[in-house]
Amino acid sequence: MSTSTAQEMRAAYRGAMARFTTGVTIVTTMTPSGPAGMTASAVASVSLDPLMLLVCVGNTLATRDAISASGVFAVSVLAQDQEQHAMRFASRCDDKFAGMGLRTDHDLPVVDGAVAFFACNVQEEIPGGDHTIFIGEVVSCGYSVDSDPLVYFGGRFGNLCDPGSHAHLAFEWQLAASQ
Repeated sequence: MSTSTAQEMRAAYRGAMARFTTGVTIVTTMTPSGPAGMTASAVASVSLDPLMLLVCVGNTLATRDAISASGVFAVSVLAQDQEQHAMRFASRCDDKFAGMGLRTDHDLPVVDGAVAFFACNVQEEIPGGDHTIFIGEVVSCGYSVDSDPLVYFGGRFGNLCDPGSHAHLAFEWQLAASQ
């Protein structure tokens, strides 16, 4: 797709980025009035020495100001059955944390049942257009080996496909059908 105007370029950019499969996370922090959080897919590893990752947060979001003020954040990588959490934290509802299973790691809210989590101290805030890029040093992390992540592609949530298990199921189906 070729573009000529700035508006066409933005539309093409959004469409092209929608073809990039990402994991789905909830980024949280603590404020004096309680927890703050948002859904994010712009999360990436930065460094192994020291351990660092980045999150990109929209400049108009309250979570952006909360992370900047607190100097800490957590990233919970959502499991494939946690789409409702992603939707809730992507909305502007009053209490995103109501009724959620949470645990605290380094005094930060972490989503129960998440595939992985990272607790971070903010090392740097970098302006990035209409977002702020927070680079955090990881002070704690963990993961589950028994769950699969929620993924996002083409404006939809999904999950990983294990071709090996599909091939095995197809073989069993064909075997059963031939008997």
